[in-house]
Order: sequence, then structure tokens, then C-alpha cells
Amino acid sequence: MPAVKKRTGNFHLVPSDNIAQCSRCSSECRKEFGGELAIHFTGLAGLNKPIVWVFPKLLICLNCGFTEFIVPERELQVLETGIPEEGAAA
Repeated sequence: MPAVKKRTGNFHLVPSDNIAQCSRCSSECRKEFGGELAIHFTGLAGLNKPIVWVFPKLLICLNCGFTEFIVPERELQVLETGIPEEGAAA
């Protein structure tokens, strides 16, 4: 796993070997935004599972639209099991 370096300003945590480049198009034109996402399970079975809300910082490439974000641990657990966790936004 590559080392991680914290950037200041409008940048997110990104691998130090590719600090300012988009991993899809290699553009250096990326910016951080706040996000609000509702993650739904797919298919008919997903209708009986919780909607998982996350409010991540989004690192968006302004050239191609590729977006990176991290799902918090509790919400990630809900996505893994399909069962609501106490304290998770689901």
C-alpha cells in the first residue's frame, strides 16, 4: 500500500506517489467538496435493506469527473452486512 501524505488547501488525502493527479485521466485539476450521498442496495432485495447516508469530503477531478471519497467505518459495516448499526447514518 502506498504511503499517504496529507495535503493542505483544497486537497484530500492522496497517495504520495500521485499527489495531485487524477487516477483516471492524470489531470492535476482536482478540488475538494462536501458531499451528501444516499447509498442504496441494488435489486429488489435492496428495497428491504437500509439506505446508507454518508457525508464525505469528495475529491473531484474537474477534467473528467472522477470522484474519490471514504465511507466511514460504521456506514461501511452496514454496506457489508445490510443490517443497520447503532450510530450509523442509515
